[in-house]
Amino acid sequence: MQRGPFLRFPVIAGPTAGGKSDLAVAVALALRDRHNLAAEIVTADSMQVYRGLDIGSAKPTPEERRGIPHHLIDVADPADPAPFTVDRWLTLAEAAIADIRSRGGTPIVVGGTHLYIKALLEGLFEGPPADPALRAELAAMDPAQRRALLEQVDPAAAARIHPNDARRTIRALEVHRLTGRPISELQRQWDTGRVRPDCFLVGLEWPPDLLARRINARVRAMMDRGLLEETRALWESGRLMPGRGGASEALGYKQLLAYFQGPQTPARLEEAVEEIKIETRRFAKNQRTWLRRLRATPGSIWIRAEATPLDQQAQLVIQHMFAPPPPPPTPAP
Repeated sequence: MQRGPFLRFPVIAGPTAGGKSDLAVAVALALRDRHNLAAEIVTADSMQVYRGLDIGSAKPTPEERRGIPHHLIDVADPADPAPFTVDRWLTLAEAAIADIRSRGGTPIVVGGTHLYIKALLEGLFEGPPADPALRAELAAMDPAQRRALLEQVDPAAAARIHPNDARRTIRALEVHRLTGRPISELQRQWDTGRVRPDCFLVGLEWPPDLLARRINARVRAMMDRGLLEETRALWESGRLMPGRGGASEALGYKQLLAYFQGPQTPARLEEAVEEIKIETRRFAKNQRTWLRRLRATPGSIWIRAEATPLDQQAQLVIQHMFAPPPPPPTPAP
């Protein structure tokens, strides 16, 4: 396969169950088969980084990857007490992109962790350094009280941070306590309109009602594929434990870990499955908040996924890759 031109690479974002991974693979295959160019995928997903969290994180199977190399999957262990941070992901992602480029390939970044996406496009938001004592104090709070406090001091951050995301909730409260300003206000300084010139954003859009049906079907398919057994094996090995944070807060796994703590009856299992569906739909709603912010990204393209067949989606992305880059934004006077 020939060494490719230095194409701008796509960064594909969108809601959970929205077909992002399928599109990334379709673009890579089209570049290979129609343009004789190699492409490799860099995953921007905060749960696919964990080894063993395969079904519940919708990690693409070897068959679904169709021979396309994938990076930043299985790079952390769920038992690791240190959180997997956006800074760590960004460091690994930049290294993977540079490595792919050095071998003449084209990276394709894809994922639903939109904080990772924004950090890649615009750089990492620099907040105050961590305060271990304050973090310990916030971590010891009742989760419901902690959530209520965030909604009080920073409703904009609360709108986009999942209620079960203790780590980001604590960070938002920590920033507010240390600076006296909401983290959402400080992050607006991050929204400069300046985006790295070697890539462009691709956003997939879905009507909420249709996406909800896709989420429900995906959760049921995950259960049929063995999500219960996968979670049980992680729990029994001690790699995934309730209340540990990090991977144990992942959608699907958290609800099944709670199921293991009580009577394991068919009725309770069905309740857990319904809770997974509800929480995943709530997560998709929070993702829409991020996507509204990302829509302002200069040079981005947005695709109505429900109305555009996959091959046409891939062709739109590739056309944009080969198009001349847009001129840089005019500096404000």
